[in-house]
Amino acid sequence: MKKMNYWMAGVVVLASMASCSQTTPKANLKSDIDTLSYAIGMAQTEGLKDYLERGEGIDAAYMDEFYKGVVDASHETSAKQQAYMVGLQIGRQISNRMMKGINRDLFGEDSTQTINLDNFLAGFVAGAEGNDTTIMTVQAANAYMRQGMEAMRRKSLLKTYGENKEAGEKFLAENKTKEGVVVTESGLQYKVLVAGKGETPAATDKVKVNYKGTLIDGTEFDSSSKHGDKPSEFYANQVIKGWTEALTLMPVGSKWELYIPQELAYGERNMGNIKPFSTLVFEVELVEIVKPAKK
Repeated sequence: MKKMNYWMAGVVVLASMASCSQTTPKANLKSDIDTLSYAIGMAQTEGLKDYLERGEGIDAAYMDEFYKGVVDASHETSAKQQAYMVGLQIGRQISNRMMKGINRDLFGEDSTQTINLDNFLAGFVAGAEGNDTTIMTVQAANAYMRQGMEAMRRKSLLKTYGENKEAGEKFLAENKTKEGVVVTESGLQYKVLVAGKGETPAATDKVKVNYKGTLIDGTEFDSSSKHGDKPSEFYANQVIKGWTEALTLMPVGSKWELYIPQELAYGERNMGNIKPFSTLVFEVELVEIVKPAKK
C-alpha cells in the first residue's frame, strides 16, 4: 500500500513562487539584470493560474490576498515567521488536499464521513516532534494505519458489493449438489464436459486454451474468440488461482466448466465488467501444452 503524501506538491509550488516583489509591484527596468529578473518572474507563472483555480481552489475575487501572501513570504527573513508561513501552507494543504484524499480513500468518493481533524493534528504534531512515547510510536502508527485503512476499505467494498458475495456463496452452495460437480479442497468447483486423455500441464507450463467467461447470471464478460481465431496462450501460473488449479488437473483435450469462488478469482478487485466479490463461471477447453522450442 502506498504511503499517503497529499501536500508536498503544494510546498514545492510555494518555493517556486518566491521570486515575486512587493504587493502590486511596478516594473522598473533600468538594466539587463532588471529585465532578466522581470522575465524570470513572469516565466515562473506558466500554468500558475490553472493550478491556483483547479489545484488549490483559489477564488479569483481574492487574488490580491494571494499576491500579498506570496510577497510577504518572499521577503520574510525571520526564522520564526518563516516557520509560521510554512506551517500555514502545510496546514492549508492538509485541509484542502490531504484530508479530502484520506477521506476519499477510506470512505469512498461520495461519502460525507470524515476522520477527526483534531486527532489527526494531534498525531501529526506528536510525530513531527518525535514525541512517540505518549500513545504510540511512529512505527506502531504506520502499522495501525495500514490495518485500519484496509479494514475500512474492505468494509466500504462490502457495503457496496456485499450482495455479489452473498449471491456467489448461495450459487456455489446450490451448485455443489448438482450431478457431476466436483469440489476441491480450495473450494473450486468443476464439471467435466469432455474427458481428455493427454498430458496434464504443470503450473509453469504455457498452455493453449479456448474459453468463455460469464457471471453467475449468465452475462458474458470475456472469451478467447474475442481475441482472435486462435486459442489463447498463457502460462498456467499467470492467471487467477481458480484457473491455475483447474489447468493443473486437466488432461489435454479436456473441456470443463469451472465455478470459481471470488477468493480464487479477482476477490475485492474491481475489473470493470467483473465487480468485487464476483463468483465466476468459465467453460475451458485445454487444447495444448506449448513445448519450449528446441535450441
